[in-house]
Amino acid sequence: MIRSVVGCIGLLMVGYISMMSMAQETRLAVLIPVQAAQEGGSSGALPPGNEQAKPRLNTSPRHGEWIDVKVPGSDQPVKTWIVYPERSTRAPVVIVIHEIYGLTDWIRSVADQLAADGFIALAPDVLSGKGPDGGDTDSFGSRDAVVGAMRKLSREEVTTRLNAIRDYGIKLPAATEKFGSIGFCWGGSTSFAYATAQPELNAAVVYYGSAPDAAGLGKINAPVLGFYGGDDARVNAGIPAAETGMKDLGKSYEHHIYEGAGHGFLRAQDDRDGANMRATQQAWPRTVAFFRQHLE
Repeated sequence: MIRSVVGCIGLLMVGYISMMSMAQETRLAVLIPVQAAQEGGSSGALPPGNEQAKPRLNTSPRHGEWIDVKVPGSDQPVKTWIVYPERSTRAPVVIVIHEIYGLTDWIRSVADQLAADGFIALAPDVLSGKGPDGGDTDSFGSRDAVVGAMRKLSREEVTTRLNAIRDYGIKLPAATEKFGSIGFCWGGSTSFAYATAQPELNAAVVYYGSAPDAAGLGKINAPVLGFYGGDDARVNAGIPAAETGMKDLGKSYEHHIYEGAGHGFLRAQDDRDGANMRATQQAWPRTVAFFRQHLE
């Protein structure tokens, strides 16, 4: 009888120790990803789709704020949304270039996700001062009016504004001197073009944007990573020439085409019978890994 009781007590003690060990392992498993995120590791999350952008911004734990960035030689500042990561070390900077629809809540939510992944994200409104009464994107009365104003912007003016954002970003006390660009649609083409105009750019990501011409490719120093929907023939028609041109010049250009996905798949994640979501789930981790490789 005594042996039975002692045996039961022993089994209980072994079980208790095992449970404590498992609890400790679980605690460590939770702490390690948190620490990785704080030191610049990927959060493992995705940017929201368009419909979820506003709720995401309203519940984000990260510090985001509006700032006015001065542009040398101009009285018109660039209204910019900046989001800081939660990490203990200085962070690289990523400039988030919006679509042809101007600076929207969705673009701001992408900046928030980049901050969640460990980067200082700056999303400028390149239409600052171009709207009615000197307003920005929000001052236009319709999307068509925004698109019309975007089409009037010169590449030189856009580059000047992006350079001002870059200068502001890398001079922040919490920032390193490394910076990258990422853009979508019009912003994707602009991110690629910015690589031709800014020799110190460390990395450029292009989401369904067109490539520069052959002369422009020769000016690129930064590695370029592109993502494209399989059902986006207009944009994709330029990929072979860009691939050949970059290869012949000894430049780095990696691209991925996602079958069934359309133009704007990262924003329209719920469209195209799951193809856009599958593209998003593959493209975003590659985006973070690319920036991590070249900016950290």
